[in-house]
Amino acid sequence: MSTAHSTTADSAIDTSHDHEAEECPHFGQATGGKIAMWMFIAQDGMSFGGLLLAYGILRITSADWPIPAEILGIHLTAIATFLLICSSLSMVMAVDGAKQQNKAKTVRWLLVTILGGFSFLGIQAYEYTHLVGEGITFTTSTWKGQPINNLFGSTFYAVTGFHGLHVTAGVIYLLCIFKGAMAGKYTQGGISYSHVELVGLFWHFVDLVWILVFTLIYLL
Repeated sequence: MSTAHSTTADSAIDTSHDHEAEECPHFGQATGGKIAMWMFIAQDGMSFGGLLLAYGILRITSADWPIPAEILGIHLTAIATFLLICSSLSMVMAVDGAKQQNKAKTVRWLLVTILGGFSFLGIQAYEYTHLVGEGITFTTSTWKGQPINNLFGSTFYAVTGFHGLHVTAGVIYLLCIFKGAMAGKYTQGGISYSHVELVGLFWHFVDLVWILVFTLIYLL
């Protein structure tokens, strides 16, 4: 009796799992592109981790490290951060539109995401121009005519520049996907939306890393 009851219960559980798999055709599956993107994000995250760790060690061990709030344009960069976060939300909407096979929605929100990326890069370029004009370069650093720790400029440009390259690559990637979305390639049903999802994964990674960079370099 007990054995028969146990077998029946196990069969019910197995049937439940099979039913879940039938409801979601992609249950337990991942495209090769998604696996490759996650692998890239993992190793790229280590690169950012190394840069941020190096920055933290140099800052802690340097007695004459300048106060970032007195030099960097935190308010302007906060606006850039907000725009980047908003672009991450618009990216979610673009992926949702592709899944719904809604070409107009996908194209519209991809365009909003691209504009957010361009806005971020424009603000970063303005900040770099301002800092260089004040005397903070990659090799030497002065502020208001007074020399400061040269490592401040070196590490600042290395970390934020590395991230800026990722944003630039992300915008180019988005432009390529945008072109395909205009042609209706990613709203044909099935897993045709996966290309939009992949660029979304990369863009969310870039946004997340920037939050860490902004907190560590600008705010702390």
